[in-house]
Amino acid sequence: MRILFFVSSMHAGGAERVAATLASGWARRGDTVTLVPTYTGKGSCFYTLNPAVRLVWLADRMGWVGRTFFTPLAKRFAIRRLVRDTNPDVIISFLTNVNVVVLFATRGLGVPVIVCERTHPAFSTSAGKWLQRLRRLSYPWASTVVLQSEDSVAAFTDMVPGMRKLVVVPNPLPPDLPEPAPARSAAEAPQRRHLMAMGRLVPIKRFDTLIQAFAALAPDYPDWDLTIWGDGPLRDELKQSVQETGLSSRISLPGRTAEPWTELSRADAFAMTSEVEGFPNVLLEAMALGRACVTVDCPSGPREITQDGKYALLVPLGDQGALVRALSQLMADHTLRDVMGRHAASFVRERYGLDEVLHTWDGVIAAASEPAVEAAVEAS
Repeated sequence: MRILFFVSSMHAGGAERVAATLASGWARRGDTVTLVPTYTGKGSCFYTLNPAVRLVWLADRMGWVGRTFFTPLAKRFAIRRLVRDTNPDVIISFLTNVNVVVLFATRGLGVPVIVCERTHPAFSTSAGKWLQRLRRLSYPWASTVVLQSEDSVAAFTDMVPGMRKLVVVPNPLPPDLPEPAPARSAAEAPQRRHLMAMGRLVPIKRFDTLIQAFAALAPDYPDWDLTIWGDGPLRDELKQSVQETGLSSRISLPGRTAEPWTELSRADAFAMTSEVEGFPNVLLEAMALGRACVTVDCPSGPREITQDGKYALLVPLGDQGALVRALSQLMADHTLRDVMGRHAASFVRERYGLDEVLHTWDGVIAAASEPAVEAAVEAS
């Protein structure tokens, strides 16, 4: 199968990580994959790709016109030329702005196009009014629209009526994710225990609520520390919040890490407090690494990933008391953390493993190609 895959960039982001995982997975099994970052400024590829993946920067194919006010037109012609050059069986596109450009550019070429939303449409602020209008116009042209969670289906159907097919495909776990570390007994555990969170330091992650929840529990759990990995515009504000709690020696904001899985594996428990998620990869990976987790029930993803709270403690969004109680429950009980972590790892590795997700994608691609096949038969 020949797959032409459009993404915005290949910087260090969640959508880019999933694109790299899928592209490499398809290439590894023998499909021909061309991955195309469409960002005009080009850039670099943060994630390692399978050597068989062909990486084509759209900026390289736009010439000098792509650096002028004719950029949208240059992108359109560059995409159409690329489709003709690669002759794909299917086109896949990630992110709203890229999806709209690709749908307009490939209109009338006869290749099935699958567009993928990477945020919860009812809460995302990434699509302004004009982009929303263009999405409403162009998405019915797509063979299939893919969302990441069941939570977002109803809202998106209302926002963009007339779509041919709307399906849910979750993100896969990275195939190189290490196995969970062997469980340690309570006697073997280090003197200091670690509650961990990870993500961009932005308002939507609500790390301030986690700091306050930990501060409320700190006197009762003097052997626990909180580490929040990540960077962003709220760093100074969050550092001030930590200082105000008087817990600067126990709450740390060390910045970004180049080894997130190593750090997650060192945690005794993991917490996610986001207001909204497209699909929380870090929660999924923490569970896959055998960490006992507390997560708010935000849209979208946590309820599905945890199976309604079966494999992690699920608390109502905005209920600070419930968050404190859930954290206390995990921090107080070594056996609960061990059992919950092992069961969570077993479940998500089976449900969200790359082979399982690729199998789901195979069905989506086959279904998206059906109209094209029928049209070709009728034309003959």
